[in-house]
Amino acid sequence: MKLGFILSEMWAGIRSNISMIVSIILVSFVSLTFVAVTLLLQLQVGEMKTYWYDRAQVAIYLCSDYSPEEACPAGGATDAQKAAIEEQLAGETLTPYVDTYYFENQDAAYEKFVEQFADSQAAQYITADQLNEAFWVNLKDPTQSELILESFSGLDGVEEIKDQRSYLDEIFNFLNAGSLLAAGVASVMLLSATLLIATTIRLSAHSRRREISIMRLVGASRFSIQLPFVLEGLLAAVLGALLATSVTVAITHYFVTGYLAKQLAFTSFFTVADSLMITPYLLGIGATLAIISSSVSIHRYLKA
Repeated sequence: MKLGFILSEMWAGIRSNISMIVSIILVSFVSLTFVAVTLLLQLQVGEMKTYWYDRAQVAIYLCSDYSPEEACPAGGATDAQKAAIEEQLAGETLTPYVDTYYFENQDAAYEKFVEQFADSQAAQYITADQLNEAFWVNLKDPTQSELILESFSGLDGVEEIKDQRSYLDEIFNFLNAGSLLAAGVASVMLLSATLLIATTIRLSAHSRRREISIMRLVGASRFSIQLPFVLEGLLAAVLGALLATSVTVAITHYFVTGYLAKQLAFTSFFTVADSLMITPYLLGIGATLAIISSSVSIHRYLKA
């Protein structure tokens, strides 16, 4: 069957159902945009884990005069206790796992606190002697923080050991929850797009059932009869996918890299290249749903 005839049949179907075709494009656009958001959120979580987990430190907070009595019954850490902790960090047991470490006294801790909470009124009521001295440890493998916990828990002069990754996990859990929410919305919207495509193609086939009967009588193959209808749904879905890609790339360029990356320069974000990288997935999902739903909806009109 000639390509021109197939395209003319497809165009006839589009013209007779133009409002439904536009609806398919819009629903495909919205659903695939949520798919893009889901993929990019997962990519962002991966980016942040790679960036921050390698920089995460383990803090060994020392006892101070203000520490809880149950944690530090003897009061503030003595010079001898500090020396014992540093000796253990530099010892043969932990050296293979420790990359670097440094000691932060109360004055340095206070300067950091004031810098971080400069806009908070709480900074006015905190003094240096109320803050803990600490050893900050960078591990060669941040996932082995349990070694520091096991080595220094319960040691004299140690109030608490805190792995910064625990704070990061809370952020990542929030991002993952947002990703799951976007995935749920995307699933519902994709189902809506699939049903809409099937309904549109069924209406188009019903309005041209006489032409389909004639094509069957003259010996046209099932594939030749199906193809114009499948192309209708495929075209609408692909246009929706391209629209979703354009919007995703624009948001990434102007908002993520153009604004967030500048405002939050201390972390990394996905880029326009990453947004473009997911384009084949959006096109593939849209095309697959369109082909399957179109083929199924036209099947009843091809029965012998």
